[in-house]
Amino acid sequence: MPDHLQDTTILNNGVKMPWLGLGVFQVEEGPELVHAVKTAIAHGYRSIDTAAIYANEDGVGQGIKEGLEAANISREDLFVTSKVWNADLGYEETLAAFETSLKKLSLDYLDLYLIHWPVEGKYQEAWRAMEKLYHQRKIRAIGVSNFQVHHLENLMEKAEVKPVINQVEFHPRLTQKELRAYCKEHDIQVEAWSPLMQGQLLNNETIQEIGKKYNKSAAQVIIRWDLQNKVVTIPKSTKEQRIVENASVFDFELTEDEMERISGLNQDLRVGPDPDNFDF
Repeated sequence: MPDHLQDTTILNNGVKMPWLGLGVFQVEEGPELVHAVKTAIAHGYRSIDTAAIYANEDGVGQGIKEGLEAANISREDLFVTSKVWNADLGYEETLAAFETSLKKLSLDYLDLYLIHWPVEGKYQEAWRAMEKLYHQRKIRAIGVSNFQVHHLENLMEKAEVKPVINQVEFHPRLTQKELRAYCKEHDIQVEAWSPLMQGQLLNNETIQEIGKKYNKSAAQVIIRWDLQNKVVTIPKSTKEQRIVENASVFDFELTEDEMERISGLNQDLRVGPDPDNFDF
């Protein structure tokens, strides 16, 4: 169980990834974004997650550059993730998309590159391209996002390199029990996007009540629940106070009963698209 912001999980290829990171979904290019990334690094975050479709890789790159300088740490101390978008899934297309992302981020390599969505008939070729980039050491680890069990099975039939990560929607209303069991069995680390259900769970009475006991916010309780479930988590925020708060989750531990009460809120409810039924 992680007990420090910089604690890591060891992925199935031996690469270490921080349990907690900063997500930047829906954060537009501009000073706010640069400041958020820089602030997170200053407060000890060592993992930053973006994607081509977020259209903010330039700002993330700038925030990383300024953050590393200000904190006086090296690029190697940071774990940077980006994702290939659906329109770029395909062998040549994915190779090109990767170079574009790398250029925008002003980096020499990525720590983790993910297929953003399992577009039928397209992700296998994209994976082949990612394997090539992985073998060329341009990416330290490759993985997927929003893959269901059948997508993973399909991918792994022909894959040379097994995905290290499956980043999926995960929160107390969508606990993804079967998918997590499958990933655990195959040594694929689960990572949560939208861990706070886009804020919809912050007023939940059960979570608030548990929070009161530990003098923690609902967000902190949920993030702690994620971590105790051994799920890598990347809450999004641009406000310094919230960035600090989201990382202040290593000084308390939920009991087994509390973990079960929170998991009991599950309704298989999504705020994002269904990976088996999307058209973008």
